Amino acid sequence: MFEIKAKDMRGRVGVLKTKHGKVKTPALMPVIHPRKQAIDVKKYGADIVITNAYLIYKDEDLKEKAVDVGLHELINFDGPVMTDSGSFQLSVYGDVDITNKEVIEFQELIGTDIGTSLDIPTAPFVEREKAESDLEITLERAKEAVEFKKEHNIEMLLNSVVQGSTFMDLRQKCASELSKLDADLYPIGAVVPLMESYHYKELVDVVMNSMMNLPDNTARHLMGAGHPMIFALAVAMGCDLFDSAAYILYAEDDRLLSTRGTFKLENLQEMPCSCEVCSKYTPDDLRAMPKKERRDLIAQHNLHVSFAELRLIRQAIYEGSLMELVEERCRAHPALLDAVRQLANYSEDFEKYDPRSKKSAFFYTGSESLRRSEVFRHHKKLKGMPKKRDLIVLPPTRKPYSKFISGKLGEFYVCGDSHEIDLDDADFMVLDVPFSLIPLEIDELYPLSQSAAPKIRDGDSVEFISDFLNDFSQDYDEILIHKKVADILNLDLENKFEDEIIYAKDDVKKVKAIADYQFGWGAGEALFKGNIKIEKSKKTGKIRHIYDGKTLIVNMRASDSYLVLSKEGAKRLHGAMPYPQNRVVVNRDSEPFALDGKSIFSKFVVECDENIRSNDEVLIVNEEDKLLAYGKSLISAVEINNFQTGQAIKTRKGFKK
Repeated sequence: MFEIKAKDMRGRVGVLKTKHGKVKTPALMPVIHPRKQAIDVKKYGADIVITNAYLIYKDEDLKEKAVDVGLHELINFDGPVMTDSGSFQLSVYGDVDITNKEVIEFQELIGTDIGTSLDIPTAPFVEREKAESDLEITLERAKEAVEFKKEHNIEMLLNSVVQGSTFMDLRQKCASELSKLDADLYPIGAVVPLMESYHYKELVDVVMNSMMNLPDNTARHLMGAGHPMIFALAVAMGCDLFDSAAYILYAEDDRLLSTRGTFKLENLQEMPCSCEVCSKYTPDDLRAMPKKERRDLIAQHNLHVSFAELRLIRQAIYEGSLMELVEERCRAHPALLDAVRQLANYSEDFEKYDPRSKKSAFFYTGSESLRRSEVFRHHKKLKGMPKKRDLIVLPPTRKPYSKFISGKLGEFYVCGDSHEIDLDDADFMVLDVPFSLIPLEIDELYPLSQSAAPKIRDGDSVEFISDFLNDFSQDYDEILIHKKVADILNLDLENKFEDEIIYAKDDVKKVKAIADYQFGWGAGEALFKGNIKIEKSKKTGKIRHIYDGKTLIVNMRASDSYLVLSKEGAKRLHGAMPYPQNRVVVNRDSEPFALDGKSIFSKFVVECDENIRSNDEVLIVNEEDKLLAYGKSLISAVEINNFQTGQAIKTRKGFKK
């Protein structure tokens, strides 16, 4: 029903399959009022819409027509339609004249593609006793709806809504309990008051505490979110669907949406974008129009802006630049900046989903970039690496650093009293923003070399790399700091090192270090033993192929310098690394397909290394750890374990005799 096509952070470009067609996500579902339909939203880019089944049920004329001709003809939309159950009316008026089972049955009767159980929306910041009471009813009704659907063989997809107000443990509980029910989609409800009051920091906590307890193999819907200024943030947290009547409600009030906020027509001197409406009319033109004509044109603008933002977000996911877009968008309002800073508290979770390599470079856009998952991942790797005796800290140069650092390295200071440095037992690392310390042997790996930061360093970034250096260097016997590094960190060092420091490049050490960083410590020695020969590109001088004599072990990707296994490389890695490291374990039914070199689908995977990320090189084994094949992971370990549809591994070669 839901398949991922591309991913970045928790954001996904996916395909949601329904009876009335496929929907590319992230997607906006414009709200269609069944009796006040203003404009043809499909004409302006809507692939899916949402309407209110309860309003139809309560209106005898609409109800009769919906039962007679179906929901799609009623609202004149032939694509997928989601319906709400009356929960909004319940939150406003305190009661609705329909039961949970009745609204499920009615939604199926009128041909809804995605229906919703009658949950209890609990507003933010209520008393805990009320939130707990409402939550129990929501869970009971969700369970009742799922059971009712199964008992009556209802084909309609079913929403189970996550509630819990602003109590994070209740959001976690609700999401976790709903996940056991095996619903089709999971909306996150009762967040509109947070957005209306600019409580975006709290919105981040509500969404993330829900997301971390929901399955990854379904679409997630942020209910009532229709302002384009928050789409990028919400997508980065894993939201796939949005719904809102904002496009028409704001138009009724002469307000124009934008990614930078909302413009009132009365204050506009220039139109805010280059859509068809803004290109054709001036603010004076709109102000002079009759109300209905003006409303429809502003609504068209609002839809244009919203769908354009979603297209931009999907492109950012394909490129791997979603966080740059999030950081850019969240500078539109101080409350949004609070939200993106709050995301830093979830770096460890984001890292589990973030691809290891991307098409786009890492751009440092401000102190918020220091807390991205790529930085968290690199620091975690460094802290787990075997350290040599001494540490030599170098200043940044042009990238890749190792290409421009060689020979005599300049003036150094000793952090301590000793002057004894063992160059053969020393780690040479560059100190730079945002990754802090970068070992020279691995500096060409993505994103260490494929990154850019301003030359004028901000105080937060200098403090960040200084703190990491202080913490990381504790286990070294001796530390040498280059004079330029001391200047960057404003260190007052007096103990000058008198001998010359020379860095000697060694390609074999380089590829071993890359293998250790990529596959785990010890992989380098296991892969590159024997008569090692390194072949470089005549054009760029970069390493391309690594052999043992004439036997190819690995190739090195030009784009990110990660190693791509050959058959021999896969065998060596399998023999050296302990189970289940670097492994995807498949069931017995899929063994012949793996041996034949066929791609591996998620439903055939019984176990995998929890450290596998999208684009990783992996070993494909059976439950007895027999090597069947090797390939590239298309999704991360948490997603492989969740999904029952779609490809998990693109197999390169199988070991069929």
